[in-house]
Amino acid sequence: MRSSKTIHVISAHAEGEVGDVIVGGVAPPPGETLWEQSRWIARDGALRDFVLNEPRGGVFRHVNLLVPPKHPEADAAFIIMEPEDTPPMSGSNSICVATVLLDGGILPIEEPVTEFTLEAPGGLVRVRAECRDGKAQRIFVRNLPSFAQKLGVPLEVEGLGRLTVDTAFGGDSFVIVDARALGLDLVPDEAHEIARTGARIARAATTQLGFHHPTNPDWRHMSFCLFAGPLDRGLDGLRTRSAVAIQPGKVDRSPTGTALSARMAVLHARAEMAEGETLTATSLIGSAFSGRIVGTTRVGDLPAVLPEISGRGWITGIHQHMLDPDDPWPRGYRLSDTWGAR
Repeated sequence: MRSSKTIHVISAHAEGEVGDVIVGGVAPPPGETLWEQSRWIARDGALRDFVLNEPRGGVFRHVNLLVPPKHPEADAAFIIMEPEDTPPMSGSNSICVATVLLDGGILPIEEPVTEFTLEAPGGLVRVRAECRDGKAQRIFVRNLPSFAQKLGVPLEVEGLGRLTVDTAFGGDSFVIVDARALGLDLVPDEAHEIARTGARIARAATTQLGFHHPTNPDWRHMSFCLFAGPLDRGLDGLRTRSAVAIQPGKVDRSPTGTALSARMAVLHARAEMAEGETLTATSLIGSAFSGRIVGTTRVGDLPAVLPEISGRGWITGIHQHMLDPDDPWPRGYRLSDTWGAR
């Protein structure tokens, strides 16, 4: 087989959301910090196109690049490539990366608990993995500080009229809408509607509300729309259903760890969730992430929570992505039937 490029990948998913991990064949990008390296990946676009575009990728796929850490406390580092963005942090992708590092033998497993530190482009995240029989059974990730930005503000969306929304950061930027107010029950048959509607809401929020991170001026857009279900309070904490629309138009198969962190920040800002309490979110496919507020802090001048999220990850395969030198689409292609209209 002829190939001018070979990239080694371990495929994985976290509670249903694909998060493949590049473990070889790609040199670390230039940059003094991991954030600078991720900005180079975003600007250059070549690696993103190769692994995310068809025929190797698809709108359902996220890919993470393992790189040497820059921070002295980190044991490993990763750059996240999502269909539209190269973001500061991702909950499902961090769980996939942790699972690949442990189950793939890249970092040693210690039973019953393995602890290590990952460096994401947005900062350090602490990982605690419950391990048994040589497998990481459940991954706990201490996420980036998360904060509510705007609560109960109006947003005009074409075809929907005026909505009342919240905006927040949970490792990535979110506009949060009440699913019931839009007549949504958050069931699988609504996935297409949620994906298309959520993309419109996120674009409207970027235009009308914008986004400002006090310590990361590069991140100025609204990445996702979280459709938040009603809260139920029981003996084991708060529970909810949720769905997150990912640009350019798909629904996260997992409950989205950054969305869970963002919603906990909003609930804490409204005094509806206290430090030490838990919130479990269930996705359209019935998978679940659990979140807990483990402390409070500040991000710039904004009050913030320290969220811990947990979920399960599984390895699904080992792949070598290759490029035939005669392939007329060396960077792949996208069509609007699945990638959405631009």
